[in-house]
Amino acid sequence: MSTKSTGSKSCYTRHSAEYKRESLKLAAQMGVAKAAKQLGLHESQLYAWRKQSEHAQSVSEREASLATENARLKRQLAQQAEELSILKNAATYFAQQLKLGTHS
Repeated sequence: MSTKSTGSKSCYTRHSAEYKRESLKLAAQMGVAKAAKQLGLHESQLYAWRKQSEHAQSVSEREASLATENARLKRQLAQQAEELSILKNAATYFAQQLKLGTHS
């Protein structure tokens, strides 16, 4: 899907994300030059769309990696908080035992 926008200085066509994906698939199959000619686009448009697509994919991969690392760190923090709580309870217990033992 594409829509034409007219402004006072220039006219351009805005293509949908689906159209861009399909155009890039076609360019991968037959080459950028042939695909651009067949679709009535400039080669530079296909190259720009490909660059944007690759950038978006690398960003999403980084975000997924960071989300995995974040989840791991949250689990580790929860485990250490639990261990700290156990140690505090043990310290309190032994402190009470020492007080009882010295006064008896």
